[in-house]
Amino acid sequence: MSGGILVVGSLNCDYVARVPRMPGHGETLTGSALQIHPGGKGANQAVAAGRMVDASLEVRMLGCVGEDAAGAMLLDSLRGAGVEDGEVQRLSDVPTGSALIWVADSGENSIVVIPGANARLSPDDIRAREPLVWKTRVVLHQLETPLETVQTSLELGQLRRVITILDPAPAQPLPSELLRAVDLLTPNETEAALLLGEKAGPLSVADAIAIGKRLLERGPRAVIVKLGANGAVFVNRLQEFHVPGIAVKAIDTTAAGDTFNGALGAAIAEGMEMPEAVRFANAAAALSVTRHGAQPSVPSRTDVEALLES
Repeated sequence: MSGGILVVGSLNCDYVARVPRMPGHGETLTGSALQIHPGGKGANQAVAAGRMVDASLEVRMLGCVGEDAAGAMLLDSLRGAGVEDGEVQRLSDVPTGSALIWVADSGENSIVVIPGANARLSPDDIRAREPLVWKTRVVLHQLETPLETVQTSLELGQLRRVITILDPAPAQPLPSELLRAVDLLTPNETEAALLLGEKAGPLSVADAIAIGKRLLERGPRAVIVKLGANGAVFVNRLQEFHVPGIAVKAIDTTAAGDTFNGALGAAIAEGMEMPEAVRFANAAAALSVTRHGAQPSVPSRTDVEALLES
């Protein structure tokens, strides 16, 4: 199959603790539950793309896991979403990556990531799989694997004229040479502010559009600023628009941004116009926050289409 989606990124085992609120410094809280889920920003986006994309298009995951139970769980989850996992390396000398996640009753979360096998995905791994890029339409990236690996993949995608999407999370400063290889940058409010060296805080729609325009000056060809419950804004050098949020009862925001990106990649790979693609991704993310977990919270395409129709 050609014209599909390649996800280059992380695979983590998520250990999710439900807590009444976020603990303060030095504070011990009693949680209500501990759950173990497949996660990792890369794998979450791959699962979302796999559940959203038309069956004629292939979704592939490129990353690393350990030869352990957590790695096996992650591979099972990918396959269950229709994602090809043949390019996920199984490493015997390092454990699968993990994430420790606190989810408050309000739906807010706090996350600590331990890279494990994800740290072993190298630029050489990307170069060795260059033929995969030739038959790909969209390549999704995040920042839970080494930065030099992300940059190598972005530059290869740019060279091969595929659509490169970067979710700049976890938030960190990024060099302009990396951003110049990005077709579509998709930060949330915190990540957008950090990329510009500014203090993070809630953004109005007008503020988000202004920040998006400033980020364009750093190199990407287009920017989507994700605004959570307020939807998302899109800017490039020719147009700008706002897709409003969809009112839902949020119980867990884990992987909402990943769901957005996976759905966005699927929509773009299918040829949707950008306003329609952002609206589709926004609806997928809205549904995800009404469910617990990372990959378990990713909705089906049928669910997203039903929400949009309603």
